[in-house]
Order: sequence, then C-alpha cells, then structure tokens
Amino acid sequence: QVQLVESGGGLVQPGGSLTLSCKASGISEGIFIISTMAWYRQSPGKQRELVASSLSDKSPIEKKIDYIDSVKGRFTISRDNAKNMLYLQMNNLRPEDTAVYYCNREIMSRHFWGRGTQVTVSS
Repeated sequence: QVQLVESGGGLVQPGGSLTLSCKASGISEGIFIISTMAWYRQSPGKQRELVASSLSDKSPIEKKIDYIDSVKGRFTISRDNAKNMLYLQMNNLRPEDTAVYYCNREIMSRHFWGRGTQVTVSS
C-alpha cells in the first residue's frame, strides 16, 4: 500500500507557480497529526535537500514551519490534518528549483517517502 503520493508537478516557465500535493494513505488522522511533514527535493548531481518542514501541532517546539533559505518568501508549506494532506505552494519559480520533489513523513525518528513528482522550470 502506498504511503505517500505526490502530485502537481510539471513544466513551468520561470516566474510561474505550481502547487504540489501529498496524500498520506494507510494511516489514521491521529497518526498524521503527530507526524512531522516535509518536502524535499533532489536534482541531478546534488544531494537530496530539505525544502520545507511542518512540525506536528502537538510538538512543544515553538517554530512549527521552516524553509531552506533559497525558497523563503516564495514557497509556502501547509497541511490539512483532517485530510492527511500536505501542500507546497511554489511561486516565482526559478530554473534552479528544477528537481524531483518528495513528500516526507517522519515519526519516531523514522522517515517515510513518496516516489516524487518532477518539477521543471524552464523557458
């Protein structure tokens, strides 16, 4: 059974926008809500990098959302716990944003990955 499924990738011109979605299947809302959710990306020749993360609302850590510096002000991560959904709104896309974007769920120090969705930013 697929745990995480990303969608919404595609080809977009520089300056354009895309919204990625991730559906977490096979787990309850109660499990999803205590999970840390995140978007990672990986492009050829580069290591997979954390793009944005969203801690559980039940986490005692005050700062629940964080972004890699290069996407601050352009990307927005959000989640709908009632639907086991994670989103990444990407605005003002740049060619360097081109990568496979992966949804990640972390719980109890274990990571679960989606298969990824390709985002290509090119003229």
